[in-house]
Amino acid sequence: MFLVVRRCGGPAWRPGRPLDEQSGWDEHATFMDGLVDEGVVVLGGPVADGERVVLAMDVESEEEARSALAADPWSGTHLVVDSVDRWTIRLDGRQGRAAMTDGASVVTTA
Repeated sequence: MFLVVRRCGGPAWRPGRPLDEQSGWDEHATFMDGLVDEGVVVLGGPVADGERVVLAMDVESEEEARSALAADPWSGTHLVVDSVDRWTIRLDGRQGRAAMTDGASVVTTA
């Protein structure tokens, strides 16, 4: 089970400016990379308009997700939490692709 967190632009967000051109981008990116390295964030990135972000987080509770994101330099300024929802994964094609490319289970035809 994961939690899906949706974040949207806060008061310091500059519409029309890409993520990496917002003020404080380097600090935010370093922080988020740390959450990935710790295994807290599994997937994440902007959607459609670039002003909303979706994260799949491997945490036990909404409180843990909010606590982890509260330390983000962009928390409350550039990004605010819009929603947190539990997400039960029932389909995961990543394991199948990994098995197909491990060399031992690749099927070839002549």
